[in-house]
Amino acid sequence: MGLTKQYLRYVASAVFGVIGSQKANITYVTLRGGEKGRYVAVAACEHVFIWDVRKGEKVLILQGQKHEVTFLCPSPDGVHIAVGYEDGAVRIFSLLNGESNVSFNGHKSAVSVIHYDALGARLVTGSKDTDVIVWDIINECGLYRLRGHKDVITQALFLRDKNLLVTCSKDSFVKWWDLDTQHCFKTMVGHRSEVWGMVLLSQESRLLTGSADSELRAWDINYLEEVRKDSGEPTVKKGKTLLVDDDEEDNKEDVDESLEERILSCEKAGSILREARDRVVSLTADRHARVIACHGNDSVLELFTVLSEEEVQKKMTKKLKKAKKKATNQGSSLATLFGIRGLFTCTHHPCPLSPLRWVDCLSCAGGELKVALLLQNNTVETYSLKTSHKTPVADKTARLTLGGHRTDVRTLAFSSDNLAVLSASGDTVKVWNRSTLQVIRTMACEYALCSLFVPGDRQIILGTKSGKLQIFELGSGSLLETVDAHDGAVWSICLAPDQRGIISGSADKTVKFWEFELVKDKETSQKRLTVKHKRTLQLEEDVLCVKFSPDHRLLAVSLLDCTVKIFYTDTLKFFLSLYGHKLPVLCLDISHDSTIIATGSADRNVKIWGLDFGDCHRSMFAHDDSVMFLQFVPKTHLFFTAGKDKKIKQWDADKFENIQTLEGHHREVWCLAISPNGDHLVSSSHDKSLRLWERTREPIILEEEREMVSDAFIRSASQVPGETQGEAAPAGKKTVETVKAAERIMEALELYKGETRKMEEHRYACESAGKELPPPQPNPILVAFGNVSVRETDELEVSLLVLPFPYVPELLKLFNSYIQQGLEVELVCRCLFFLLKIHFGQISSNQMLLSVIDELRTNTLSKVREIRDVMGFNSAALQFLQREIESKEDVMFFADATGRLEEKKKKRRKRERAVLTIA
Repeated sequence: MGLTKQYLRYVASAVFGVIGSQKANITYVTLRGGEKGRYVAVAACEHVFIWDVRKGEKVLILQGQKHEVTFLCPSPDGVHIAVGYEDGAVRIFSLLNGESNVSFNGHKSAVSVIHYDALGARLVTGSKDTDVIVWDIINECGLYRLRGHKDVITQALFLRDKNLLVTCSKDSFVKWWDLDTQHCFKTMVGHRSEVWGMVLLSQESRLLTGSADSELRAWDINYLEEVRKDSGEPTVKKGKTLLVDDDEEDNKEDVDESLEERILSCEKAGSILREARDRVVSLTADRHARVIACHGNDSVLELFTVLSEEEVQKKMTKKLKKAKKKATNQGSSLATLFGIRGLFTCTHHPCPLSPLRWVDCLSCAGGELKVALLLQNNTVETYSLKTSHKTPVADKTARLTLGGHRTDVRTLAFSSDNLAVLSASGDTVKVWNRSTLQVIRTMACEYALCSLFVPGDRQIILGTKSGKLQIFELGSGSLLETVDAHDGAVWSICLAPDQRGIISGSADKTVKFWEFELVKDKETSQKRLTVKHKRTLQLEEDVLCVKFSPDHRLLAVSLLDCTVKIFYTDTLKFFLSLYGHKLPVLCLDISHDSTIIATGSADRNVKIWGLDFGDCHRSMFAHDDSVMFLQFVPKTHLFFTAGKDKKIKQWDADKFENIQTLEGHHREVWCLAISPNGDHLVSSSHDKSLRLWERTREPIILEEEREMVSDAFIRSASQVPGETQGEAAPAGKKTVETVKAAERIMEALELYKGETRKMEEHRYACESAGKELPPPQPNPILVAFGNVSVRETDELEVSLLVLPFPYVPELLKLFNSYIQQGLEVELVCRCLFFLLKIHFGQISSNQMLLSVIDELRTNTLSKVREIRDVMGFNSAALQFLQREIESKEDVMFFADATGRLEEKKKKRRKRERAVLTIA
């Protein structure tokens, strides 16, 4: 970096314009004991937005880091929410303050499903890497990894009363897992295609699955008693008796066959035909499993009410009466006459304007059902209906649309005072306040491709796909005029340097010059702005981009034949032809001093040209996909480019260097706009988000930027071998970070050995000399960490899986010392048990460790008992205090009620006396 040139860093400031990302689901949440069904949580790229659907406002933002959110699941108590990300990480946020203190990292790819158990103490996650991991939330650690599926996990559910787990996947299988043994004891193969969702119904006695066809399959679950070989007691299974006797060889084969189904059996009970014919996209139920919501890729939502036993009996009785008149076979069973569809009632089909993406339902008091829909057009809708009515009608209670566009934003512009941002999409144009990120105006328009603010910032002009120019008044938010400007799409418009007019370039192979005029409106008799056509430049190819030079001398036009033509503005005579790109030039810009022009093309290159002779100064490979937008920073030779590779890059047109790369968007970046003062940058993407970037005072050193980029590339390309195979495996993931953590543990142990050796030598020297000698100098690392004791420097909480066994004996001795001192007993016990489990054979066969293990057993039991006694005493004390407080509140409550009753009696007596006096 030269002394005369300093680059300043741009950083992400805010994300706006997105109401709900399509990749993650929508779910109801509760904030601070608020109204039930008032708040919904949706993903917003890497963040999570909590919306108040009644007010239509964002009330909380759960800040993400880098990767996109893929799944949301609130805890049963409503205090926390688990968030899964694209990189496989899971973070648990508190809904009270929006902070995340617990994170899990075990999956290799995007998290596809998250579910809590009934108590909220365990979490199960499924991923695109086909693994299922069960996490312990209280201890903040992974319990085990379950392998067996061959494709993406689509749903995973805990059973409430049994330690079982059921999972389904796109491999068409539904698997049942015994979590006590981490073993898959049953695989259901009754589906012919992918299983996209499932729910447990009727107190977990029935399973409903949704597949790629129009059927919802119902399965009856029968929980069986375990076979007791010791006592020889019979096991009941659907009316059959299976006798188990060790002396009889005839029953041995039957026992072996029943071992797989000794926990439960699952048989198909029937199927329900959906109205839609495509696959199930989302299948969910309310908390009590009374209402099921199901939808496909269309805009039809089907709601089914699960009937209670009493309702089923009533319905069955009516159907039997009708069937007895028609049935010719008297031996037909109830199941044959009734069928599985009789257990469900289709209640309503809310039909929003756009196809559905996710749904969540919530049962409230009084039989009210609230339904939240996340649509594919960046919209959230909520409905309410009474399930107790015979013909329920869904009432739309809220629709969140103001904070974003329905389609992708294809054009952006800044006002001259840097305070307003214009964004236009396929149906609306919005004007935002840059400081508050609130929408100032929303106006309906045609499909917009380009835009600008008219000088004075009171009007805006849009170029549309149909070839029209639309002029809007910002004060009233009205459309002033629609001008039929071209016969093809208007791809680009540019304001003239003298601010008296604009030019427009279109697919009809023309460039037209327009001047601003004030004309008298016939309706209001007031003057309004319009544009008047002055000149036309006819070309041989479609025009993709037009630009004036700031000195108003030249006009640059990019054509479909991959060239850029330069014309004189006054005479429209041809001046230069810039050729060299292999694909059409999609964007271009001219520097403030009119000396250089930069062009970005679909061939992924950016070329910098001189405007004096048309020579190419440098050609740079800019993006991994098409360069969609390019603009110079005002009054500099620095420019930004946006590409389909999701990145925004800043370049130096003099030194031909990449200054920095702004990463944040998760889809193609369509366009960007730089504020006139250069302090702000706004960009739009296919992920429906608008991002605001802010220039800081922090300087950029290019050498450090290159080192950071290379380190990130090496880290992302690193593959750490040694994954454990088998049906059950540890939940952790071996990465470069865990290997480095193990190396740090080894360094700490070596440091411990060295310091211990020095202290022993010092003690021996003191005994030999017969007096106390000055202590040895401590290790510089200990001094740097505040001269802490050696036993506090170990990083025992990091991964121990890759730690070599020669270091384990020394670590076990340290654990014994920790436990004796009562330091981090829970953490030490967890690490101790993990080491004993993975090195059991070597530890048990090592005679030198017998005494250490015996001491650990004694010390661990005693310390754990002490901690348990303390916790039990504290728990009993807190319960006593709770009872005392509750009793006092009850007394105060009744005292208040008695006082209010006396006041009412006094008021009634006064009224009676007044009436008597009047009479």
